[in-house]
Amino acid sequence: MSQFQEEEVDYMAEDYEMGEMEDDLDEEFHGRGMGDSDSDEDEYGHAPSKITDTSATQARKGKDIQGIPWERLSITREKYRQTRLMQYKNYENVPQSGEGSEKECKPTRKGGMFYEFQRNSRSVKSTILHFQLRNLVWATSKHDVYMMSHYSVIHWSSLTCNRSEVLNFSGHVAPREKHPGSLLEGFTQTQISTLAVRDNLLVAGGFQGELICKYLDRPGISFCTRTTYDENAITNAVEIYDSSSGAIHFMASNNDCGVRDFDMVKFQLAKHFRYPWPVNHTSLSPDGKLIVIVGDNADGVLVDSNTGKTVEDLRGHLDYSFASAWHPNGLTFATGNQDKTCRVWDVRNLSKSVAVLKGNLGAIRSIRFTSDGQFMAMAEPADFVHVFDVRGGYEKRQEIDFFGEISGMSFSPDTESLFIGVWDRTYGSLLQYGRSRNYSYIDSLL
Repeated sequence: MSQFQEEEVDYMAEDYEMGEMEDDLDEEFHGRGMGDSDSDEDEYGHAPSKITDTSATQARKGKDIQGIPWERLSITREKYRQTRLMQYKNYENVPQSGEGSEKECKPTRKGGMFYEFQRNSRSVKSTILHFQLRNLVWATSKHDVYMMSHYSVIHWSSLTCNRSEVLNFSGHVAPREKHPGSLLEGFTQTQISTLAVRDNLLVAGGFQGELICKYLDRPGISFCTRTTYDENAITNAVEIYDSSSGAIHFMASNNDCGVRDFDMVKFQLAKHFRYPWPVNHTSLSPDGKLIVIVGDNADGVLVDSNTGKTVEDLRGHLDYSFASAWHPNGLTFATGNQDKTCRVWDVRNLSKSVAVLKGNLGAIRSIRFTSDGQFMAMAEPADFVHVFDVRGGYEKRQEIDFFGEISGMSFSPDTESLFIGVWDRTYGSLLQYGRSRNYSYIDSLL
């Protein structure tokens, strides 16, 4: 992934991928992202009314899900969408990779309604620190979501609509106990590049190779370590998993070309694999035997999880990849790339992709399967999340359409909820969708 100097960390997605905003949009959209939330007055000199959440009932009655007052603007939503599609600048490490991938893409049908809009929560805003890394939103239940908001990890309950701070990295964080390999002195003002939350374990990775682990049901920090002192040390991704012995582990992918496996029972490094290029994302197969590794190379690799040795090269993408995920059946997995495609692979025949799925405007920066294997979601850097019917052969998809950079997305473990973090200075929020069912009594519980 692109390496940043310390003073350049705040270069955000709008500098690289976020296309030029329309000049004739009203002040509500102007200046910063799609709006100016720091202003005390609106374009007419009046104090703005409180920006409120949007419910499913309001959306069914025609209210914009993000609360954007299109009726007051000089451009329609449809026209603004067309402008965004034309002007959005997808970041490419390999020039013209997006155009080059188009000929292989599988035609898909829009119109699926697999997840229904439930709520847009404006009081919780997830932020992005690096424009290529979008794994900052995680659901641990259909009501509980964790996300990064500046220096804080925030917990959001969609049941009570309350937010609480879990961890703040702006000051000093340090572990409560000494463990092998742990930095007892901890870290100060850690800039968090990636996040993972599963069950009761939270792991945050930083720009200088920091790893900070907290059990949500225990006080304080459990473990702090620095993967490397290499200047190219950014933590690009973290995956938490259960090992074959039942012990909790996590894998960290780093820009120093390393993949490191940590045992959270012993609180120490268990394995360290090295590759010829920066590793942007890794995913462990459900049986724990194989790892998909993608990074700053057009080809990814499938490797043996015990040795790190290559089992098969994954050839087909035209640019650098930043996302991967396994289907729960352990036979297929997907990779997401800056060539605007998601490729689906079958371990039984890796000579070519099973399907090549195309985004609308940018790189595929995040991929998630539901735990039952029914659906796969892929997120572009902004504006679009696509949910595919896996069992239907990826023929049909639901297109979730909004405006703003995507900080992350997550299905709940029970598949009932899909959460999408939207980063924008005015319209930043958390979108919540619920799985469509053929019965409606469940609505009364929401």
